[in-house]
Amino acid sequence: YRAVLDSGVWKQSHSSSQRVQHLSPSAAIWRRATLSRDYEGFLSCLLLPEEARRSSLALRAFNVELAQVKDSVSQKTIGLMRMQFWKTAIEEIYKDDPPNQPVSTELWRAVKTHCLTKRWLTRIVTEREKDMDDRAYRNLQELEKYSENTQSSLLYLLLECLGVKNVHADHAASHIGKAQGIVTCLRAAPYHSSRRKVYLPMDICMLHGASQEDFIRGSREKNVRDVVYDIASQAHVHLEHARSFSHNVPAAATPAFIQTVVLEDYLQRIRKADFDVFHKSLLNRNPLLPFQLYLRSWKKTY
Repeated sequence: YRAVLDSGVWKQSHSSSQRVQHLSPSAAIWRRATLSRDYEGFLSCLLLPEEARRSSLALRAFNVELAQVKDSVSQKTIGLMRMQFWKTAIEEIYKDDPPNQPVSTELWRAVKTHCLTKRWLTRIVTEREKDMDDRAYRNLQELEKYSENTQSSLLYLLLECLGVKNVHADHAASHIGKAQGIVTCLRAAPYHSSRRKVYLPMDICMLHGASQEDFIRGSREKNVRDVVYDIASQAHVHLEHARSFSHNVPAAATPAFIQTVVLEDYLQRIRKADFDVFHKSLLNRNPLLPFQLYLRSWKKTY
C-alpha cells in the first residue's frame, strides 16, 4: 500500500498542480481546466504509458471544451458558432495549420504524433452539435447512439494513441463508451433538474409514468427510481458485455479502458442508494478512486 502511495497515481494526482507549473503557460491552463472539469479522466490519463499521456490529455481537453458548450451559452446560435470553430479547427489541424489556441495546438501535436483518425474527431463535434437542440432523448437507443458517437469515438482515439489496432479492442470501446454516456446522463440528472431540464430517455419515463416535473422536483418515488434502475441496468449490460470478451483484447489496450473503474463505482453506489439518483451520497467524490484506478492499472484488466 505504501508503494502505491509513493509511486502511484495517488501521488501523481496530488502533485498535479505542482507539475503543471513546469509546463508552458498555455499548456498549464488547459491541463488545469481538464483537471477541474474532468477529474476522473485526468487521473486515468496519468496511468497511460508516457508516450501516450500528453496526447490523451489533449483529447480529454478537447472533449471538455465541447462538453461545456451546451451549458455555458445562453443562445443556441452562440453554441453552434463555437462548434463551427472546432469543425474548422479540425480541418486546419489536418492541414498542419492549427488555430492559435492552446487545445487546438496540443490536438495538432497529438494528431501528428499518433496519426489520429480525422473521422473520430469530426464525429464527436458533429454529435455534440446535434445535441445543442436541448431536448430529452426520445429513447434509450438515441442515448446509446449519442454515447457511441462521442464517448466511444474518444476511446477509439485513445486506442490509436496507444498504438492498438484490434477489432476486439474496438468492440470493447464501443460498449464501454455507451456505458460511459449512459452513466454520465444519470450523474448529470440532479444538476440538470436544478436548472429545470431533463434529458433522460422519454420512453423509459413514460413506461413508468414518471414526468419531467417529477425529476425537476427531485422526487424519490418508486416510479422515478424505476426509471433510474432501467437506465443504470443498460449501462451495466454494456459494461459486462465489454468484459465478456476481455481475453481477446490485447493487454496494450487496457489502459484506455481504465475508466470502467469509475463506471463500476457509480453503478455500485447508486444501487446502494436504491436507485435514488438524488441521494446525497452520490454527490461525494470517492476518496479511494486514485488507489482503485492504480490497482486496476496494475492488474492490466478492465
